[in-house]
Amino acid sequence: MAKCIFNFGAGPAMLPKPVMEQIQSEFLDYKGMGISVVELNHRTDAFEEILQGAKGLLREMVGIPEEYRIVWSHGGGGMQFSSVPLNLMGLHPEQKALYCNTGFFSTRSIDEAGKFGTVKVITSSEDTGFDRIPELTSEMVDPDAGYLHITTNNTMMGTRYADFPAGMPIPMVGDVTSEFLSRPIDLTRFGMIYAGAQKNLGPSGITVIIIREDLLNHYLPQIARQINYTVLDEKDSMPSTPNVFGIYCNYLVLQWTKALGGPEGMRKLNEAKSALIYGVIDGSEFFRGHAQKGSRSIQNYTFDLPSEDLVEKFIVESGAEGLYAIKRPMTGKGLRASLYNAMPLEGAETLASFMEEFERRHG
Repeated sequence: MAKCIFNFGAGPAMLPKPVMEQIQSEFLDYKGMGISVVELNHRTDAFEEILQGAKGLLREMVGIPEEYRIVWSHGGGGMQFSSVPLNLMGLHPEQKALYCNTGFFSTRSIDEAGKFGTVKVITSSEDTGFDRIPELTSEMVDPDAGYLHITTNNTMMGTRYADFPAGMPIPMVGDVTSEFLSRPIDLTRFGMIYAGAQKNLGPSGITVIIIREDLLNHYLPQIARQINYTVLDEKDSMPSTPNVFGIYCNYLVLQWTKALGGPEGMRKLNEAKSALIYGVIDGSEFFRGHAQKGSRSIQNYTFDLPSEDLVEKFIVESGAEGLYAIKRPMTGKGLRASLYNAMPLEGAETLASFMEEFERRHG
């Protein structure tokens, strides 16, 4: 390649280069078997080694207690917007759940859950354009509900929970898709978390679900077998043919993550990257950050420029400099750059330098 390309896309996101190199080396001949890893039968010892290895690394790095189960499901995080209520609305006799609305994907999850039961939104930052995480305490949570759902990191808005509330009277479910493994999580504060793989785990099309055992067997009768967490657990993520290649990629990314210090190592790296990007934004009157400081994400960076013309120039000129996929989010306002775990510090340095030079030329 003539120049180094840094992928700032929100998803599918960039993969670590060592992982892609290993995928390339094993693609045609997996461990001397003479077949590609994409052809690997899911009932073989070879895939069992991959599956159990990935589960073991997850349990070790995330600190998953024994009473939590780990399963993989087809589809991305968005499929869970329906899967969660179908699996958990049965926790309440009248199928009632609580949700916090902190952005685009929170809104989608609320809309989907409303198809299967009664949904009450107990906190929202919609009134300020989803630029912050609203307060959430145990006192605000009605104990007469099945579960509480939060989106821990908001890809579109560039916000995240700085910390997670403790002592909830009902199980808390976390959509951690766009920040999974980017920092340590105290899983005991959650009854369940789920993460689409396309940010920090691998390619799109698969989701990992970590759920406490007592939350199984509460599914609604109309649920499809393929998205039933109880069935997924009983069949070890294989009620039918699983995404063998996706889980294999997850296993490689987990190995890479562990070698760099796991979620704590990722936190240190991500905070170093965020200091560079937010340092430019905070030191400028040209760039305007969307998220309030106490709610800023260290995975997704949202900012605006003084005019639409300058937004277009930034997109074109950054792309020409090898800063791939910095563009408007689906909300259509401003710009977004995503720096997931696989983004090296050099990528953040390059973006920060480009932003400073862009302001010098156009400010």
